[in-house]
Amino acid sequence: MLHLVGETTDARSAHYRARAGTLVQLIRGVYVESDSDIETVILGHAVRIARYLYSSAYLSSASSLLLGPTPDGRLFISGRRNQRTRIRTLEIIQNTAPETPSTAPAVIGDDLGELHVDISSPRQRFLEAFRLRSEHASAVTPDMRHRMAVRLVEEHGSPQAAAESVWTLARGNGWYREGERAERFLLQQPAAAKVPPNKAALNLLVAWHGELIGQLAHDGFEWRWKPRKRAAPTLVRGSAPGKLPPFIDSLLPEGWLARVLREGDPRQALRNGRRYMSNVTVAPGRTELAALPEDVLSTPLEAFCEAGHFTGRYRGPGRGPVEETFEHNLARLYSQPVTPRLSGVQIKAPMSLLADGTLLPAHDRAFTHVLKPAGTAGFEMLPVVEWLCLEFGRACGFEVPTAALIKMPDGMPPALLVERFDIRRGPEDRRLLALEDFCSILDLPASAKYDSTIERMARALRPMSTDPNADLGVLFRRAVLAWFIADGDMHTKNIAVLRTADVGARAFASVRLAPLYDTVTTRVFPGLGGDRMAFKLNGKDARLRLRDFLAMARTIGLPDGEAEAAAADLAIRLSRCAATAELPVFARQSQAAMTMRDRVSRIATERAAALMQDPS
Repeated sequence: MLHLVGETTDARSAHYRARAGTLVQLIRGVYVESDSDIETVILGHAVRIARYLYSSAYLSSASSLLLGPTPDGRLFISGRRNQRTRIRTLEIIQNTAPETPSTAPAVIGDDLGELHVDISSPRQRFLEAFRLRSEHASAVTPDMRHRMAVRLVEEHGSPQAAAESVWTLARGNGWYREGERAERFLLQQPAAAKVPPNKAALNLLVAWHGELIGQLAHDGFEWRWKPRKRAAPTLVRGSAPGKLPPFIDSLLPEGWLARVLREGDPRQALRNGRRYMSNVTVAPGRTELAALPEDVLSTPLEAFCEAGHFTGRYRGPGRGPVEETFEHNLARLYSQPVTPRLSGVQIKAPMSLLADGTLLPAHDRAFTHVLKPAGTAGFEMLPVVEWLCLEFGRACGFEVPTAALIKMPDGMPPALLVERFDIRRGPEDRRLLALEDFCSILDLPASAKYDSTIERMARALRPMSTDPNADLGVLFRRAVLAWFIADGDMHTKNIAVLRTADVGARAFASVRLAPLYDTVTTRVFPGLGGDRMAFKLNGKDARLRLRDFLAMARTIGLPDGEAEAAAADLAIRLSRCAATAELPVFARQSQAAMTMRDRVSRIATERAAALMQDPS
């Protein structure tokens, strides 16, 4: 066992244990257990020791590829100056880093866990392999050079493009001779070679509707997606070398759930989670995949729904004792790897509705419904507002999933229950379904979900939809509805397409804009009184007028007359619905809920009237 003063032990304890003979000091601050295989411990923790001794250095040369020492015990790093440190069979060799180094983050695993370190980027380590009179260069074997070159060619698309990228870095550091030699080597187009293992590496199998569709691997530095050859539609598209495929990235938790699970890193999320939306499962082996339950809707919510009120029995998390919050109990549910993971920042729980109307957590059952509990700090009525907005959407002619408000236990505000529309409906249904949001379609990270436009989404939707004219009309109407109800959260994760294929088909039979979901009047909540559209439309996200929508319609290919008629129809339908909207009977007993109903209805009515009175 390795001990580092200040990290795993303190100086006093280490000193006295060394005097007693139970620890052996290797170098200042670094100790090992006296009864351990000292040489094995040193080499097994070489990177950790180097980071402890040289905190500002990064792995370079052969070590940046191996993510550890070379077979002869040398660990190469780059830092402030040339320096070397020998610790028995380990020799840490540091050379002076270039003025503008190009580094990348990596994860190294050893017996003490995982540590995040910086390493030379693929371009820089390739140049390091051609340095003149350099021990760092001589440590790179011909096989390693081939491997590095293959990686660069794969990333940039051709040997010439890779050489130009490497030359850019070489010029910035004055490494002209290295750049020349690297270019000559790249233009030989070397063959691929296998990458050595790393304890932090992941090797996962990905299945869709229980059928294996590919292998997802992470070597500690970058991702690799290897699809399985099969006679079925392509669900997961490849991405740039080293990047997590956008479809899988879009499935991962964010916001509250990512914090609860401590899974901000996609590696952690995919290593811990097993079940995701779109009928996707991930596991290290086939046995684990086969043990996961299949998500099939056997009991529709409408069987236990009356005037928007869930009439079944709720058996999910509650507040419990005073010292235990609802969020705490919900987090405990998510601690089980088989509990389905959901994306989005709002607190949600995966639920299963049984035939007798019992609603239970879906950690070991089919995940059929999504529970959205109330928020805090002014967001207690969020489920009520979302239910009302879904009803507005239904009245306006949008396809909307069945939803109901639940009277929650322990005096909690109502929660919203929404039925999944991306799963099979009964044992006879053998369709293959998948929901893909526009973050995935546009290859945007979740952090960039507001960085788009309706026009850009329309350009992506037209070639993929099996009925593009109808879907572009729905997308236009969706934007108008968002403005009418002041939905400032209509970003690229809250609009998606639903893909459907038959068993044995090689392509999707249907790719259509998905039903309305996650739509809410944001302006009625604290701090959001001035909320704008989630992204710009005709270059604007506020003070929109009819001419802005018509300009957007022309851009996406909708005739002015059709667009104006659609907006007018929405305004009429929404005004009628808002004037007569009623909450479920139990929710009307809450003054806060009734106040929210009035505020949302007033906003929708006023905005619809204002837009259609626009003289433009």
